[in-house]
Amino acid sequence: MKIRFSLDWFLVFVPVTVGLEYLRPTDHVTIFVCACLAILPLAGWLGHATEHLAAHTGEGVGGLLNATFGNAAELIIAMAALEKGLHDVVKASLTGSIIGNILLVAGASTFAGGLKYRIQRFQATAARTQSTLLTLAGISLVVPAMFHHLAGAKGIAKEGGLSVEISVVLLLIYTGHLIFSLVTHKQLFKGLPTSEETESRHDHHPGWSVGKSVGVLAVATAFIAWMSEILVGSVEQAAHTFGMTSVFVGVIVVAIIGNAAEHSTAILMAMKNRMDLSLSIAIGSSIQVALFVAPILVLASQFVGPRPMDLVFSPAEVLAVVLSVVIVGEIASDGESNWLEGAMLLAVYVILGISFYFLPEMGSHEGITGAAQAGAGH
Repeated sequence: MKIRFSLDWFLVFVPVTVGLEYLRPTDHVTIFVCACLAILPLAGWLGHATEHLAAHTGEGVGGLLNATFGNAAELIIAMAALEKGLHDVVKASLTGSIIGNILLVAGASTFAGGLKYRIQRFQATAARTQSTLLTLAGISLVVPAMFHHLAGAKGIAKEGGLSVEISVVLLLIYTGHLIFSLVTHKQLFKGLPTSEETESRHDHHPGWSVGKSVGVLAVATAFIAWMSEILVGSVEQAAHTFGMTSVFVGVIVVAIIGNAAEHSTAILMAMKNRMDLSLSIAIGSSIQVALFVAPILVLASQFVGPRPMDLVFSPAEVLAVVLSVVIVGEIASDGESNWLEGAMLLAVYVILGISFYFLPEMGSHEGITGAAQAGAGH
């Protein structure tokens, strides 16, 4: 509680960041630093709201709601970019969000929790189900890319229809996942009891109600989305000053910043030995992006923007997602984790980050500036 109280003083940087954005919009370094400081206390409140909510609903539902609120902000900004026709930017942000959550967030959580606890356990069946859904997400990216290269010029006209039909399948599967995890097999997603959880039940501090938890979660998410949007607009200028490409900024830098709140919440839960909730936030967020957000954007593009968006991602993006899914499936299959497994996930993320950094700028890439402008114009 003392840590949270001390961090609350950093809430002063929320109005400071907004003021700088409108009064000194060219001072990108200062805006970037202030926005980062503003996100810190907001992320703390997001974590507390998720923890209290999970006490009422279970680890699976708590993680799902955390991921949903977090991805809602990304969906809104992506829709704004979609309206501008910035399809490459949208795809880069989707790729970055998927691999960032299952490698960076899950890796950092597993590593941090593993340093405190020698072995951490979680529901193996639930983790395997989520890993299988991630595999399906990888397949949904491989097939359109394969069709694009095999069909050649004759198949370009059919890629839109193929993407729409695959999107419908993905949405049906995601709906099935919700029914499975919330209705028919919800006991698998309640999480294993931990000593930390048992101690909290005897704590004299009363827990938040569901209404208060959801309210704080919604308000914190809204402000985090606002701060992240301002921060993204500033980090783009700084990144390109250091020679970073638009692809690297979109897939790596923006993804790290945009998901900062989810990162901190998942790590916090892992350090409290609540790995079911931690993995539900990290892996569940990637599943939601791949099986819900991406298909929704494809279908929405039929009515929003200058032209429809397809699911044909670049080879680098497809390969990054597939490799990420493979190693996460291996680590999550046994229901146990340790710090070395977290280090391996982080190592894969670093390797992919290095490859995206050295990847030459793609001529067709619209640049992340458009995404920031689109988000600001929303």
